[in-house]
Amino acid sequence: MADGSRQLTQMRQFMPGAETQRQFRDALGQFTTGVTVVTAQTAQGPIGMTANSFSSISMDPPLVMWSPAKSSSRYAHFAAAKHFAIHVMASEHEEIAMGFARSAQAFDGLDVQLNAQGVPLLGDCLARFECSTYQIHDAGDHAIVLGRVLSAASREGEALIFCQGRFRAFDKKA
Repeated sequence: MADGSRQLTQMRQFMPGAETQRQFRDALGQFTTGVTVVTAQTAQGPIGMTANSFSSISMDPPLVMWSPAKSSSRYAHFAAAKHFAIHVMASEHEEIAMGFARSAQAFDGLDVQLNAQGVPLLGDCLARFECSTYQIHDAGDHAIVLGRVLSAASREGEALIFCQGRFRAFDKKA
């Protein structure tokens, strides 16, 4: 091994299971992700949810994915939605992300417009992907929701990221 490298023996190894859920969650938390807010329209009105499980999937057709927890009170609404929008949050949007983490109706005070499908669109975000539900796959205690991107928009700015259980901003100097 090269000098200064970390050895595997410094890591705590465990088998994921019911008794090691916190350790597993902490290990997953070492991976830095972007922060999004996913919105949809329901019969009861607009809803939103903060999610860090967003990823691009395909350029042709244009597909993205996110993974809501089945235990969420909002899961059934998103699973039934024919259309939704994924908003990539900027570093200054921690309060918005926290609002939608706590409440499905955290739209108060935000610049929101409805698209042609009635999906609420947040006016201030780094990127937005307006989607139709393409497929939903079972994935244990979550689902994988694939969305076909119908429209996209983006702007310059710093991304809000999530790592080790906290919101952070990307440091371009590092």
